[in-house]
Amino acid sequence: MSALAIGRIHLKMGLRMKEPETLAYINLYGLLGALKDLCALSPEARRLADNAALPGGKPLTVGFVVKNGPAMTLRFGGGSCEPETGEGPCDVRLPFSSCAKFNGLIDGTVTPIPTKGFTKVRFLTKNFMELTRILEKYLRASPEDLADPVFFKASTAVMFFLIAQAVVQIGNHDKIGRFTASNLVDGVAALSVANYDGDTPLQVGIVVKDHRLSLTRELPSHYHALMEFSGLRLARDLFDGKVSALGCVGQGLITMRGNLGMLDNINRILDRAAVYLA
Repeated sequence: MSALAIGRIHLKMGLRMKEPETLAYINLYGLLGALKDLCALSPEARRLADNAALPGGKPLTVGFVVKNGPAMTLRFGGGSCEPETGEGPCDVRLPFSSCAKFNGLIDGTVTPIPTKGFTKVRFLTKNFMELTRILEKYLRASPEDLADPVFFKASTAVMFFLIAQAVVQIGNHDKIGRFTASNLVDGVAALSVANYDGDTPLQVGIVVKDHRLSLTRELPSHYHALMEFSGLRLARDLFDGKVSALGCVGQGLITMRGNLGMLDNINRILDRAAVYLA
């Protein structure tokens, strides 16, 4: 086998590899952060979040702190889950000694030991675990579940916001993603699914500033690029890998306007998101 062929194999392997740090950011800000949308869209999840409140209706807060990695506090109560980036006051604190350890929580190989809030562990073993089970159902939905149009709509929305958050974290932390982000100019790229709720689209903005990415759900009146899917079914088929994005562009099912170079680089990061979320 030639050295060139070996080099190509190594390149392909590198493109498929997941970096533990980047995966931790996606798992915390993207996956657990998706509990916000889950509680907003799933009545079952909303009930679990409502039952999490402390006596007097005070929200229950759970802090996740990863050494040399991300930190976030989830605030449960009133039927909602609100994520707050960074380490702050919390009722239950779950520290992790490394990004790999935190990723182990997500894949079920690590059991966390709280350093605060032992009397509230029941929430973790009951409500929180049930919430993650429901989240998995929405993200890895069966054909039977997707046959329900209400579930289909909610599941696709949860997935849409998760993918957008994954793009941000990959652009900020993944080696290949950071290189791609270094070619992005400052501005806002809008991702949109047309006719999500009547005439109202499902939208998110990827904000680029000094080659760092962030997410906004409140699009400014002017943005620099737009990628819009013609409908929810198309978006779902793309997320599930059933159709080609390039083919959809050619058929006019995906609209791309504005700074096409910006969209091209974001598409490259989207390719990496598919690796991390597989």
